[in-house]
Amino acid sequence: MTAAELLRGDAAGMAAAVRAGAVSATALAEASLARIAATDGRVNAFTDVVRERALARAAALDAGAAQAAALPLLGVPFAVKNLFDIAGLRTLAGSKIERDSAPASADGALVQRLEAAGAVLVGALNMDEYAYGFTTENSHEGPCRNPHDLNCIAGGSSGGSGAAVAAGQVPITLGSDTNGSIRVPASLCGVFGLKPTFGRLPRSGSYPFISSLDHLGPFARSVRDLALSYDAMQGPEQGALRDPGCAQRVAEPVTPLLGHGIAGLRIGVLGGWFAHNALPEALAAVGRVAEALGARDRVELPLVEEGRAAAFLVTNAEAGSLHLQDLRLRAQDFEPHSRDRFLAGALLPAAWVARAQRVRRRYAEAVAKVFTQYDLLLAPSTPCAATPIGTEWLTLGERRLPLRPSMGLLTQPISCIGLPVCAVPVWDAHPRLPIGVQLIAAPWREDITLRAAAVLEGLGVVRAPVAPLA
Repeated sequence: MTAAELLRGDAAGMAAAVRAGAVSATALAEASLARIAATDGRVNAFTDVVRERALARAAALDAGAAQAAALPLLGVPFAVKNLFDIAGLRTLAGSKIERDSAPASADGALVQRLEAAGAVLVGALNMDEYAYGFTTENSHEGPCRNPHDLNCIAGGSSGGSGAAVAAGQVPITLGSDTNGSIRVPASLCGVFGLKPTFGRLPRSGSYPFISSLDHLGPFARSVRDLALSYDAMQGPEQGALRDPGCAQRVAEPVTPLLGHGIAGLRIGVLGGWFAHNALPEALAAVGRVAEALGARDRVELPLVEEGRAAAFLVTNAEAGSLHLQDLRLRAQDFEPHSRDRFLAGALLPAAWVARAQRVRRRYAEAVAKVFTQYDLLLAPSTPCAATPIGTEWLTLGERRLPLRPSMGLLTQPISCIGLPVCAVPVWDAHPRLPIGVQLIAAPWREDITLRAAAVLEGLGVVRAPVAPLA
């Protein structure tokens, strides 16, 4: 196979081909760069391409082929949301304001770990400003477009991360998920996404959104690639500049467990909030997955609406506090879609925020009891499939809701309490677009979500094809 053909496949296959000498890391990097050049004028997933760095890194891998042979992601191109530090580039976080900041002096921790596993960074990706949004309709960089329908949103805030994988530009990307920003674009772009347990992966060298809610994680076109990249990023940090929110757990590899199946797992389907806030296409996607996994029990999470409201307040307040100085001095330079929310957050009474944190705690304790009865819970990732760019409203039954915040209705109650989730793409629930399903487990049980995803992928229920861009 040629490098261009391999690029349309999975990262595991690319690494195996480089290891066998069938293709070079340089050829794969060149194929990725060529694909970006040919397609990104329409998709707008990338904000920066680091061509010289990528080719130098690939050449170094080729020159040390014998020593690099054991690397799990040998020669695999990848890209990261532009809130990850990349040495020599300004960390934009989707904003205009950060264009005035100094370039990063070093790569972020997870960028370093993927490159240590043999991967080759090719660039930085479009996102909602400061990660505050679900559509990546960024007025500074232009909207990121869904590769499966260029008139539609890619989701957000990690829209570029989902779109780059779906467009076949790279097989793996990194994004962040505070209230759903990995799972929403994974759902709308038809790729796999993993939001690990809060505190599992270090966030050092990334621009924060909400420190008490931020997670970092990978996107991929196969479950194995998701597992390989996740495993490469696990483990405690060394040195003084460690992420205070990271649990510093030892690595618990999941790749060897993918073939263990789901025998004996207790699986439930979330109803209530998760059924009332989803259109038929989203419920149909959950139904396909539930049938394939043999899940029949309907489960309602206690306090879920209160938990989502708490997450909304905590997000608003922390975001407003973080950007307060710039709101005072440079309000006109903020993205119009997010500026008002930042301002509102800065004005929230402290008593409301304190109460929200108490509610969040009670909600987490109540959900923990559910996981004494179930190992895996299923829910839609988004209320609907991708909508046209510029859409302002979402109609759910007789309710008319603002679309941008409502894309997180089904993800926010899960990330609020830090649970691990694998988002898997279903293709036969909507006439022409994908839509995702959340596979949710108890804290630190990423292995369960990925085992179930692997079963679904093996059955053909979920898949992540490259979009048919010319």
